[in-house]
Order: sequence, then structure tokens, then C-alpha cells
Amino acid sequence: MVTTTLSTAVELVKAPLLYKGKVRELYDLGEEMLLVVTDRISAFDYILSPAVPDKGNMLNRISAFWFEQTASLQENHVVHTDVEKLGDLVTAPELLKDRIMVAKKAQRIDIECIVRGYITGGGWRQYQATGEINGRKLPEGLRKNQELPEPIFTPSAKNDVGHDEDISIARMKELVGAELTDELERRSILLYKAAHEYCRKRGIILADTKFEFGILDGRIILIDEIFTPDSSRFWAVENYALDTEIDSMDKEPVRTYLTGSGWDKNSPPAPLPNEVVEATANRYREIYRRLTAAE
Repeated sequence: MVTTTLSTAVELVKAPLLYKGKVRELYDLGEEMLLVVTDRISAFDYILSPAVPDKGNMLNRISAFWFEQTASLQENHVVHTDVEKLGDLVTAPELLKDRIMVAKKAQRIDIECIVRGYITGGGWRQYQATGEINGRKLPEGLRKNQELPEPIFTPSAKNDVGHDEDISIARMKELVGAELTDELERRSILLYKAAHEYCRKRGIILADTKFEFGILDGRIILIDEIFTPDSSRFWAVENYALDTEIDSMDKEPVRTYLTGSGWDKNSPPAPLPNEVVEATANRYREIYRRLTAAE
């Protein structure tokens, strides 16, 4: 595999830029759009430097893999991932190979559909304080990282400015309607259960994940990304334990370094050390390999 780094595709794509997120860039292709996954990495709401080699193509490959795996369960927005089909729209196809996805345009539903199979992270903090997650009462006596009796749906409302807001099912019904809420909950849990089973066979625990859906011609379709290290919490089975912090299979080396670096989180941090960048790149390569059995 050739190692490359891409911080932005703005100079490489001859189409209007619709949106530039922390990692993804969206370009207008008329009835469709082009998603480019860069190697930018963020933590604590800051985009960090330098970019992480291969991160973008690993994320895009993982999403493409899962979209294909789950297509029979849920329609998604993928048209193709072949950079050669873009022709003269891109000026350096070799740099964009494995980083692009041409997708159908859909009207985004402004809800992050989060499914938790284990009680950890922000869900654990809520439970400690209230015995609930997003207003949902849970059994007493649960332990940190414990698998829940059944996966639970804990949505958040998407905010274009600031952080997304954890909301209850009742609040989601007020925002998007009861019928759509019930349908998104059903579809999200169905997808989570299928991926959780698949991951366990490969020595990975899918602790929680988030989905985004849109409406296209009156149909609900899955959009954005799916079951990537940026949208999901993966644990190696061999690292699983209760009542502790489990090293997740994502950009944990970056978070660990920044937390211990003395950085105040109120100003842009200094560039990441080379060993942190390489350790993070290896995390993304490893989760891709383990999920897809690719060599």
C-alpha cells in the first residue's frame, strides 16, 4: 500500500465546494455530490497538524465496505467509489484514489441516530449522575463498560454551530414526528446488531455508533459514513474489561498525548510528534485490516 497524505482536495476537484468539515469535503456534481475524505484529524474541537497518513483512505474504504455489507438491510447514498469515473473533474486521480465517494443528494434529517450496546463514555457519565441516558431509565447497578441487555437508541439533535445536543425520544418525536422517530430507531438498532455480530467474529466489540439518515424521493436512506473509527467506538476483545478506561481502536494516541501534554485546550496545539502521528495511522490501518480481513 502506498502511503500518502492529503490535507485538502480543493485544488484537485473542478467542482463547487459545498461544505468543508473537519475531515470530509463535499463538492457539487449537480444531481449528485462528491465526498472526499482527507487525512485531517481533529480532537477537542481543533483540527490538528500534521495530517495522519492514510487516515482518509482507510475511513473511506471502511465506509464503502460497510455500505456494501448493509445494503440489503438499508438503502444508502453510494453511487460509486471509482475515481477514474470522475474523468476531468479531478486533476490528480492518484491522490484521490480510495478517498472519494460519489453519493446521491438527500435531504438530511437533523438527528444523529446513536445506538449504544454498552454503557461507557458520555452514556456512563449520564447514568452515574441520573440513572438515565437521554431520559431513558436504566436498571440500577450497571457497571462501566457493561453490555446492556438490549442496545438502546439515544439520539442527539444536530447543531451546525457548537456541539450536538443529547435529546430524549420524546423530544425527537417533537422535532421530526413520531412515525419517523420510530422508523429511525428500528433501522438504527437493526444495523447496529448486524455489525456487532459481524465484529465479534473478528475479535472486535462495537460498543456504540452513530448514523445519519436523509430523505430521497420520499425514502429514508443512510448517508455520511458508517461504522468507521470516527463514528463508532471499537474495542479489541482482548482489551475488554469492566470498570476501567478501554483503549479504543481509533485516534486514542492523539487524545492521550494531548491530555498529558499540558495543552490548555483553549488555543491551537503544537504539531503532533511523529510517533503519535504514526501510532494513529497504524490504528486506522489495523481496524481496516481486522474489519475487512484485507492484507
